[in-house]
Amino acid sequence: MKIATTFIVVFVGMLSYTTNAQETIWFDANWQETSQDKAEYYRPVPKKIKEGFWIVDYYNNGQIQMEGYSTVNKPGEEEFEGLVVYYHANGNFFHKANYKNGKLHGVRMVYYETGNLKEQGNYVEGKRQGNWKTFYENGKIKEKGKYQNSEKVGVWKTFYKNL
Repeated sequence: MKIATTFIVVFVGMLSYTTNAQETIWFDANWQETSQDKAEYYRPVPKKIKEGFWIVDYYNNGQIQMEGYSTVNKPGEEEFEGLVVYYHANGNFFHKANYKNGKLHGVRMVYYETGNLKEQGNYVEGKRQGNWKTFYENGKIKEKGKYQNSEKVGVWKTFYKNL
């Protein structure tokens, strides 16, 4: 009886370890699934929330790479809802955007690795719409204009970096 109990405890422990080891998905630099030793990024099991999942991806250094809510939990097929934030490896913001039904919808901001704003614009159902601005890394405006259905319309102004 003692041997059977020991066997069951060891077996359950090994099963638990194997299950936990499979919970993390490892990705290479191109976001293809890979082994842990070749990985650039990883994704622990997303937390189930309502009818979707809170997904958090990490760089190998442990820094968060992306976090957001998705109705689909399959890598590469996520359908985001609400605010999704991406980070540079140094922890600064890379990209902040709102999604609706898996498409960009609302303000999207992209940042340089330094943390300075690089681009700001609006999306409606996945298409660029309205005022759009890009910035030099020093924070000065580089270009501004308007989009309609992802097409540039009207006058676009481009500015010199040093002015």
